[in-house]
Amino acid sequence: MAGLENGYRRDMIMAEANAPRAVITGITGQDGSYLAELLLEKGYEVHGIVRRASTPNLERIDHIKDQITIVAADLQDQASVINALNTIRPREVYNLAAQSFVPTSWQQPILTGDITGLGVTRMLEAIHVVDKSIRFYQASSSEMFGHAQEVPQRESTPFYPRSPYGVAKVYGHWITVNYRESYDMFAVSGILFNHESPRRGLEFVTRKVTDGVARIKQGLQSELRLGNLESKRDWGYAKDYVRAMWLMLQQDAPDDYVVSSDETHTVREMCEVAFSHVGLDYLDYVRECPEFFRPAEVHILLGDSSKAREALNWEPEYSFEALIRLMMDEDMDRVEREVENAALHPATRPR
Repeated sequence: MAGLENGYRRDMIMAEANAPRAVITGITGQDGSYLAELLLEKGYEVHGIVRRASTPNLERIDHIKDQITIVAADLQDQASVINALNTIRPREVYNLAAQSFVPTSWQQPILTGDITGLGVTRMLEAIHVVDKSIRFYQASSSEMFGHAQEVPQRESTPFYPRSPYGVAKVYGHWITVNYRESYDMFAVSGILFNHESPRRGLEFVTRKVTDGVARIKQGLQSELRLGNLESKRDWGYAKDYVRAMWLMLQQDAPDDYVVSSDETHTVREMCEVAFSHVGLDYLDYVRECPEFFRPAEVHILLGDSSKAREALNWEPEYSFEALIRLMMDEDMDRVEREVENAALHPATRPR
């Protein structure tokens, strides 16, 4: 019996040793949490790089924190990134960390450039120093297209960013191409169009809408104030899109891919779907407010993901309407719990 137990332990150790090892920067964010789940399902040993903080926000990965390893490092500190890769020795690195909120990039353009742009260089240089065989994924963005030069936007569409965030993403994208071509590294960029989920931050318009609708339905607020209702975006489900990230690193050769739903919808349409899902008319509650307009507006983003669909055998499983309804259901449940909790404990009344 002891021999069988010892053999089992050896098998487990061997299995762990043979498990592919991945690093995710930005693991505490929306995409990082879904990607970590996907990689765990596929048998990966998952390490998440997190900036050292007195109170780290691990809410999105709390349910899997015992299955992953958190490593302290900072994309603004080259030595810490090199040390992390030296310690972990991963097969794959997914660089999802960024200052990713476009309005904030106007308020903190230098910080955005340092993290979202130069941070990519620091990670690529760390891979170049530690182990060039590591496969690297860079989270590029449809915001790079900005003032779109053609519709739809594909891999060959010229970039015309309209925010410090978009500019920083263009730098990150092209430095990835340069390291790939200069050092023969397996480095890819996924040009992801807007992708949302119930884990999206409340500052983003999709969650601002679904959270606002839930609060209006519960009588906690009377109106929803938004920016340009005619802005058009190509929205998909984050859980679908992280699958494309993984597929890019499983190919025989590195390349860049647009990942999108290939459909465009306005913020107004989003409001219609969200409000109607809970039996309300958006016209009674939505107010368009000029103070929420961008300094340089991006009017239409529409992707052409045919290359990813053909080469990666990828396609999204959720439609725009299904995504908004999913987010509405989650926010309705959460706000209802807040109301119930406030009734039992008045000091915790929701905002």
